[in-house]
Amino acid sequence: MTRPRGFTLIELMIAVAIIAILAAIAIPSYTDYIRRGRLTEALGRLSAMRVKMEQYFQDNRVYTGACVAGTIAPLPGDTVYFQYRCNPAPAAGTYTVVATGIGAMAGFVYSIDETNTQRTVALPGGWVMPANNCWAIKKDGSC
Repeated sequence: MTRPRGFTLIELMIAVAIIAILAAIAIPSYTDYIRRGRLTEALGRLSAMRVKMEQYFQDNRVYTGACVAGTIAPLPGDTVYFQYRCNPAPAAGTYTVVATGIGAMAGFVYSIDETNTQRTVALPGGWVMPANNCWAIKKDGSC
């Protein structure tokens, strides 16, 4: 007597359920991983901008006039995920460079200033603000 070949409906349903469970775990983790990878763009550009601002200060003894094209410290250009702003204070001895998330990174706002204070200004829902001055790179607020 020959046995029928193939899979039964219940076997297929079990396989589909297992794949669905794995996808439900993997997709949010992957999405979070991609988001954290995009944060390095902003944090790297903010760190580089601080170095350029200090070079500008060494040359001019003020921050006023920095962050414009044609200087040693031009503001980084906006990207797909972040916009960058710089505001030297009228006192000429301070500045703050801010990276604000747009599009898929909306809700993230990071800053750095002349004292190298790295602040997480805002985070999207589900993320925890860090307890100290640092750039949050994980949902739990760790830096």
